[in-house]
Amino acid sequence: MRLLLDEHYSPTLAQTLRDRGHDVVALGERADLSAASDHVLLEVAEREGRALVTNNVRHLVPLAAQRLGAGESHAGLVLTSDRTLPRSMGALGAFVSALDGLLAAYPADDALRDQTCWLAP
Repeated sequence: MRLLLDEHYSPTLAQTLRDRGHDVVALGERADLSAASDHVLLEVAEREGRALVTNNVRHLVPLAAQRLGAGESHAGLVLTSDRTLPRSMGALGAFVSALDGLLAAYPADDALRDQTCWLAP
């Protein structure tokens, strides 16, 4: 599986996962996606075959449902919660472990096609 990390996540997280052999990019590394809307992010993630990792549940879950309702697909959503995985530099190791485990468990490129899952620590 390939991942696109939403703006909530540091490019350091993406680099660390790449160092472990995963195909992961962070929004912060993509000048072409600077200030892109959630709708555009979901489209780009689909086009690139990347599941979108986001903390923005309120906006992206309904957008993914709208795509499915319109007969369109998405490459998957990986949702995080500040309650279980706080977004701070001190939590980088927890995110690396959780995402590394997810990527190992779902190696197929389309493993989360049209699905949503919660990332657990």
